Amino acid sequence: MTQLPSLRIFFLLLVLSLPFRSFAVPPCTPVGLQCEHLVDPLGIDAPTPRLAWRLDDARRGAKQTAYQVYVGTDSKAVSQGKGSSWQTTKLPSDSQLITYAGKPLQPFTKYYWKVEIWDKDGKPSASLVASFETGLMHSKNWQGAWISDVSDVDLKPAPYFRKAFDTKKKIKSARAYIAAGGLFELYLNGQKIGNHRLDPMYTRFDRRTLYVTYDVTKQLQSGRNAIGVLLGNGWYNHQSTAVWFFDKAPWRARPTFCLDLRITYDDGSVETITSGKDWKTALSPIIFNSIYTAEHYDARLEQPGWNMANFDDSKWKDPIMRDAPSTNIVAQAVHPIRNVETIPAKGIAKINDTTFVYDLGRNIAGVCQFRVKGSVGTTLRLKHAERLYKDGHVDQSNIDAHYRPVGTSDPFQTDIFILSDKGEETFIPHFNYKGFQYVEVTSSKPIDLTKENLTGYFMHSDVPVAGQVKSANPTLDKIWWATNNSYLSNLFGYPTDCPQREKNGWTGDGQIAIETGLYNFDGITIYEKWLADHRDEQQPNGVLPAIIPTGGWGYEWANGPDWTSTIAIIPWNIYLFYGDKKILADNYDNIKRYVDHINEQSPSGLTSWGLGDWVPVKSKSPVEFTSSIYYFTDASILAKTAKLLGKQSDAAIYSALANKIKNAVNTKYLNKETGSYGTGLQTELSVPLQWGLVPDEFKRKVAANLAKRVEADNSHIDVGLLGTKAILNALSENGHADLAYKVASQETFPSWGWWIANGATTLYENWPIDAKSDISMNHIMFGEIGAWYYKALGGIKPDPVHPGFKNVLLEPHFVAGLDHFDATHDSPYGTIRSSWKRVGQGVTYSITVPPNSTATLKLPGSSAAQQLQAGTYQFEVK
Repeated sequence: MTQLPSLRIFFLLLVLSLPFRSFAVPPCTPVGLQCEHLVDPLGIDAPTPRLAWRLDDARRGAKQTAYQVYVGTDSKAVSQGKGSSWQTTKLPSDSQLITYAGKPLQPFTKYYWKVEIWDKDGKPSASLVASFETGLMHSKNWQGAWISDVSDVDLKPAPYFRKAFDTKKKIKSARAYIAAGGLFELYLNGQKIGNHRLDPMYTRFDRRTLYVTYDVTKQLQSGRNAIGVLLGNGWYNHQSTAVWFFDKAPWRARPTFCLDLRITYDDGSVETITSGKDWKTALSPIIFNSIYTAEHYDARLEQPGWNMANFDDSKWKDPIMRDAPSTNIVAQAVHPIRNVETIPAKGIAKINDTTFVYDLGRNIAGVCQFRVKGSVGTTLRLKHAERLYKDGHVDQSNIDAHYRPVGTSDPFQTDIFILSDKGEETFIPHFNYKGFQYVEVTSSKPIDLTKENLTGYFMHSDVPVAGQVKSANPTLDKIWWATNNSYLSNLFGYPTDCPQREKNGWTGDGQIAIETGLYNFDGITIYEKWLADHRDEQQPNGVLPAIIPTGGWGYEWANGPDWTSTIAIIPWNIYLFYGDKKILADNYDNIKRYVDHINEQSPSGLTSWGLGDWVPVKSKSPVEFTSSIYYFTDASILAKTAKLLGKQSDAAIYSALANKIKNAVNTKYLNKETGSYGTGLQTELSVPLQWGLVPDEFKRKVAANLAKRVEADNSHIDVGLLGTKAILNALSENGHADLAYKVASQETFPSWGWWIANGATTLYENWPIDAKSDISMNHIMFGEIGAWYYKALGGIKPDPVHPGFKNVLLEPHFVAGLDHFDATHDSPYGTIRSSWKRVGQGVTYSITVPPNSTATLKLPGSSAAQQLQAGTYQFEVK
């Protein structure tokens, strides 16, 4: 920022309440109770779950001075301050994240808990009672058998399963626990249970199998009942063919499941209805399903009432018994995938009497619901795409590049719906999602369609929103919105690159977008699950594949430290944002094995293992340069983690290794006379600044060279994937925030704004809109800009010394050319707000520091930082 010639800072305390009287001071109340970072979770396996809360206290200096936790199985007793399972003493502490340390938790048990806290004045206040419920806790507690219908992996139709049973006593509660190889939908007495989609989430199926818990008390009835299960292939039995050999996965088999329906009666007795040979199975109207391509449905094959108690299943077959996909069956304790947003069709174009093209008005990941009337046997094809040809038909040429179909029976992203002539019929895929904006509907017979026949559903892991940005620049706001759309479009129980041609968990895309994800969404549960996938996929020598999970592809290409640094970078960022060490402890040995492997392969400190600055604008930096910097980053994180976990010997070893790598990079690539790296490309100058390799005495000169290089490029980017992570941050954090904003807000090629100016509602895979390859229109890999808003314009950063925003680092940049900026982030302690607005010749700056937090504020032009207590502040900077 251009420094103001005369800087005067006025501190204005905002009056938030009536003149002080004891009755007017709002109480300090613990709220937002979470267990395992979820609200009242059902079916967890953690033997020592994490408990957390926030404070509701708007007073200046609000903080917690002590707490006491009560946990028990009697909600009334807990509400009265009696914890039969765990009751701490009054502990003088400001911690709001603790680990359960009471009596061993029992399976199938609902626990209630509350926390009492003492505020800054020593006054107590208690939370409402929250709950968590354990699941099976251990694989030995399963009673059901693993069953399937056949062993033929090539059989196309999806199978139905059902069982009728009687309940003879009054039901108190009921839980369904279901694990699957593949995907499932569960039904009780004709009702689909829950609103999740695509359960269970993708894992390395032969090493970890997930189960889901549902409360089905309301769906059960006295007397006769029926359970129904519909199975889909998912990633378990992948029948579509593509370059990543999904169909060659070592676990591949016909979908299978295991179910325990545990019914507790009013008299205290328990009955468990289980999957086994006494079930019945038949093929469903879903005649083909592929999570990668599409779903085909023949309504003529429907069996009405198949999941009802009075259905005649005498013609159905007995199931077959199966081995479990793995011996490690664990709870899926994450935010589920859902149909999160309903998107009506924005427009429809009639090409002829059998062909119509729908436009949702925006690019999404998800599915369409299609309602139609037609004669029996009419076949409708719903072809999904991101763009159109000039003649109005949908164009898939940018997203089907890696599909390798065998024959023509599995068209890419094309659902097939065959009508049964039963009035208005509705189709929505059960076991698939796509990336698209347009849907071309082709009918085998003339048909009348309107805009209302088709509705889109934006599907993704339903993570809570944690951030909000608003500015005076509409293009900037649209870039932020498009970035979030791409992030969510690529969150399906693991982060992916694109929702159409790949759906792969590319590690490079994942590490680049981690801060964007965490500033904007509460994603810890998804990342903890994904890091468990990392542990499942890591080879004994420490090598990780480039895509995780994988059926075997990715161990030999693209998996160098620039990509698979996810194993270190993501746990470290989770720790910074949540103040939770568990993910670091869980992955410590894995990070260590990974770093040790690179050290063994590259004892000089320099490594050429990696993919490099992927999809650059025009200039590409040496792979050795960028990969060695990521190697340094991994070793640095490992050293810091070792210190946090009390592993002092390791901390010394890996700190020395990080220093060795740093010196090796600087010796080869840093010109100390000119203060430039390599040939002075944007990536070469920004990446070492971003990751902390530049010696302190050279930072100013390197940053100045970067600014000159960017200005020589007409204030536009000339970077690829790795450079986009670094370029804006390197400028903003080293005295060139105005230039960073100029780059970020460009509306001409190449820039994020160029995409927006050309109609983008998501981020693209390549800077040229008319590129000949790498042209997905919904990619997250260039999404670091979504975090930069918070870090540079809002100045909101976590403090590594006091993580989880226990202390907030605030250093906003009031950049030239922008009149207003407002950012909020919901941290573990509450909402942080950083908002500024130009007024006359000055800037009015407003801050909210959440209760039990502090903030270190450094304003532009001020040489000294200020320490702030919790509360709301307003400053005028002139």
